[in-house]
Amino acid sequence: MSASVLIVEDEPAILELVAVNLEHAGYATLRAESAEEAGRLLRETLPDVALLDWMLPGQSGIALARRLRSDARTREMPIIFLTARADEHDKVSALDAGADDYVTKPFSPRELVARIRAVLRRRAPHLGDAAVEIGELALDPGAHTVQSGGHALELGPTEFRLLHFFMTHPNRVYSRSQLLDSVWGDNTIVEERTVDVHIRRLRQALAPGGHDALIETVRGSGYVLRTARPS
Repeated sequence: MSASVLIVEDEPAILELVAVNLEHAGYATLRAESAEEAGRLLRETLPDVALLDWMLPGQSGIALARRLRSDARTREMPIIFLTARADEHDKVSALDAGADDYVTKPFSPRELVARIRAVLRRRAPHLGDAAVEIGELALDPGAHTVQSGGHALELGPTEFRLLHFFMTHPNRVYSRSQLLDSVWGDNTIVEERTVDVHIRRLRQALAPGGHDALIETVRGSGYVLRTARPS
């Protein structure tokens, strides 16, 4: 599942340049030329990263960043500013408004892609391509493999994404709705009980390696991957 980036930029040439470079790097892109247009897109879908210009028609990028951070739905979404404003005061203002990073124009497309990858590693590690291990259980997103003690386990695509999310967010309880938003996508229309079906399939796939017990049901709350038994 490729990460998606919302690009909010009012200069069409720069918007096209950024979008093309991100798409070549494997990202899906959403394009908006104003904060108002970005708001309309955000009502329909939730991207994985927002890339904001500061100077926008109508509402500024700073005001948009504050709005995103004040909304529970977009509060955790990484925000990167891409702007010509290079003063230290401007950078501090953007970071205080909730930005995760700040890139000044003119910019290197390769550096911009690297910055996006970096914030995703920090804020959304399940969207990255770094291998992750818990005990003898190893998952490699790039190779799309899961191994237990060196032996391959067979997982379906949804179970793979679910396990990747759990392994990059261990020891934290997630409700069914949170898992649907994070693994299936914010705008996916499926029943919450669908999560139970895939949890059962995931446990069955992990059983040959003895890792099915890692996924615990927390009654009334959801599911958690435990790396250690709670005291």
